[in-house]
Amino acid sequence: MDKNITIAVDAMGGDGSPKKVIDGINYHSQNAKNVKYLIFGNKEIIDYYIPGTLNKSCFNIIDTKNKVEGKDTPLEAAKRGKDTSMWLSIESVKQKKADIVISAGNTGALLVISKLNLKMIDNIDKPALSALWPNKIGMSVVLDLGANIECNEKNLIDFSIMGASIFKSLYPNEKAKVALLNIGSEEIKGNEILKNTYQKMSKINNSDFDFNGFIEGNEIMNGEVNVIVSDGFTGNVALKTAEGTANFITNELKNVFKNNLLGRLSGLINYFNLKKFKKRLDPRLYNGAIFIGLDSPVVKSHGATDYIGFSNSLTVCEKIVKGDLINKIKSNIYREN
Repeated sequence: MDKNITIAVDAMGGDGSPKKVIDGINYHSQNAKNVKYLIFGNKEIIDYYIPGTLNKSCFNIIDTKNKVEGKDTPLEAAKRGKDTSMWLSIESVKQKKADIVISAGNTGALLVISKLNLKMIDNIDKPALSALWPNKIGMSVVLDLGANIECNEKNLIDFSIMGASIFKSLYPNEKAKVALLNIGSEEIKGNEILKNTYQKMSKINNSDFDFNGFIEGNEIMNGEVNVIVSDGFTGNVALKTAEGTANFITNELKNVFKNNLLGRLSGLINYFNLKKFKKRLDPRLYNGAIFIGLDSPVVKSHGATDYIGFSNSLTVCEKIVKGDLINKIKSNIYREN
């Protein structure tokens, strides 16, 4: 029997909210089993967008008129008080009224308010921001993507264990294979922190993952490893570079097939292959970054995604809870002697 899951949803964050959030919940609920949604936001506005097809027994609306604005600094967001839709949704997880929280709102505000409300997992020094990336074989978990500019060996080892735990929660039938992002694959490459982390990781005996050493940026998409670990500065640069490259390739392909009659004819001939290619690069399918290291999971949906992307991030929430992510981390966390 499937576990009952309650997802706390900040309905007021991100572009096009709360409509896209409600549409995403409606879309997700069509295939979700035993999932309930606690929806935080302006009830009058939310009620307007609730479709007749959404089962009324699967959601509750918690009314609040206050919300975090996209332009707010983290400090400004915190000063808005404890009655914003973001704060209340996170607080519901703290109070055990929900299993997990999701927001498409201000990323910096979400990280700060989460840290103000939720405790760190014992023996974890820093939380990390992780996300799913496609590779040639399937999917990879990549972290940290910007929560921590500087990291020590202990942080990178923690990120490795947390990343492997995320992967196992989402893909329980696959083996997690961890690698550290570096400028080369040889043991002698990289700074002292990376080299020391390599040595310590090589000595860890953990049945939940294999350590595959270093990986270079051009190998991230190969699929030979599925958990890629770095400090937040390097990870964020890699993320933005990958996003920019994907957009460049997509736009260049569009231009090639629109430039002249021969291009348009080629586009028609290859329509189904191009459609498959476009779907593979569709960021909505990989929506849902995970703020990990706190004693309750927090999921960040991209602010500019649509209802399909938001629905996919709800699926990430569902899989994380069913996969018992937090307990996986607690049972595997590294403790230095």
